[in-house]
Amino acid sequence: MTHPLVSIVVPCRNEVAYIPRMLDSVLANDYPRALLEVLIVDGMSDDGTRAVVAEYAARHPIIHLVDNPQRITPCALNIGISRAQGAVILRMDAHAHYPPNYVADLVDWLERTGADYVGGAWITLPADETPKARAIAAVLAHPFGIGNSRYRLGTSRVREVDTLPFGCFRRELFQRVGVFDEELVRNQDEEFSFRVLRAGGRILLVPGVVSSYYARRSLRQLGRMFYQYGFFKPAVALKVGRIMTLRQLVPPLFVLSLLVSLLAAPWLSASRVLAAIILGPYVALTAGCAFGFGWRYGLRVGLAALGAFPVTHLCYGYGFLRGAVAALLARAGGRAPVDLHSTPLTR
Repeated sequence: MTHPLVSIVVPCRNEVAYIPRMLDSVLANDYPRALLEVLIVDGMSDDGTRAVVAEYAARHPIIHLVDNPQRITPCALNIGISRAQGAVILRMDAHAHYPPNYVADLVDWLERTGADYVGGAWITLPADETPKARAIAAVLAHPFGIGNSRYRLGTSRVREVDTLPFGCFRRELFQRVGVFDEELVRNQDEEFSFRVLRAGGRILLVPGVVSSYYARRSLRQLGRMFYQYGFFKPAVALKVGRIMTLRQLVPPLFVLSLLVSLLAAPWLSASRVLAAIILGPYVALTAGCAFGFGWRYGLRVGLAALGAFPVTHLCYGYGFLRGAVAALLARAGGRAPVDLHSTPLTR
């Protein structure tokens, strides 16, 4: 195998608790050190992250601290891509750590398959050992929690997929289809993937390459994250002219039907029946999954899951509905799909 120069681009903001382990895992990988550069594109962190990265950069010349004044992920990615020297650009997340084979195997899969970009699965880890954090991690690795998202569930074979969050890209791909859309704080990887597929490209999820990603530690953080995921989905749909996957519609349809049936329930008996039909199976599935977590991980984890499942689904669904209204009104007014400055952001 001929080893190309690889540029690792890492969007980062306020990750002082996680960035040391992430950088240690990159430095421990088995790809030739002379053929690596690591660009930590920082959104002006104020929690000590910048000092940690600067210290690593002083000891390891392959690590570079790059400023991202806009403080959002797509801007960080585009800054990193513009600064990158490598023929291969590998996106990594600061909130994760990576096995020694990660870089070498992804580059190998990219070369062997001829795909436009490839990526591996991830294992979702709890942010700490509290029952709540463990429940959140379990929910985000369960099909009832996140649907059939293959990179979260893993794979034993090469699969063509519609998107990947942390890709290993050929540099020329960005020259062919453009860079990431800076109007999308969330879901910019989905919109980019659509452009790749529309141009006839291939996106592959490959086996044997697995990173470890730390989930949120509180229900509030989980809710904000999934609210934002939902909020930006309609903006992506309007940009590309279609819904990327049908699973995106399940939470907003659930929230909308439940809301309508509950509002009409005082006056219409049929609405009360509909609300029971909607809530009954959902409560049963939630309870069943939570019971399974309790049996496997302990009673307190199971009880915490009773809250984590609804927070994930309801916040995503509510965010989608609000995002749909905001995107349609913005389009009618000739504005950008989403006003980023009015959207509360989280990591």
